[in-house]
Amino acid sequence: MRGRIAVILMAALLMLYLVLVTQLAVRLLAVDNGVSKALGIALIVLPLLGLWALIAELLFGIRSERLVRMLDASGELPVDNLPKRTSGRPERGPADEEFPRYQAEVEADPGSWKAWFRLGLAYDASGDRRRARQSIRRAITLERAA
Repeated sequence: MRGRIAVILMAALLMLYLVLVTQLAVRLLAVDNGVSKALGIALIVLPLLGLWALIAELLFGIRSERLVRMLDASGELPVDNLPKRTSGRPERGPADEEFPRYQAEVEADPGSWKAWFRLGLAYDASGDRRRARQSIRRAITLERAA
């Protein structure tokens, strides 16, 4: 629950920032100066990119959370029994030892969103966040296509 509250708070703060930057951009566009107009245009583009990133990340979180609930309901969510560091992240050695099992599962059935999602969790436990997100995105795409 604390995670959701943090996400809502950060999203609200980002929205406030985007609104303020957009207001500044509109004021700069009203000034009769080439440099001011160029800055105004740049400040219009940046909030649009920020809004797009915010929406994309929120959708990723909502969709991946939905897949977790589906796997949990079917009893196919891997049990998180890896030893943890003081930060709460899994220790890399034991996570790396379990990784080949999930990779083999994807190789055996590359069309399974469940296998891709579990591979994403294994990547995350091993500390490879970029590949974890790619695998989970692939799982979301496969599940939505099914």
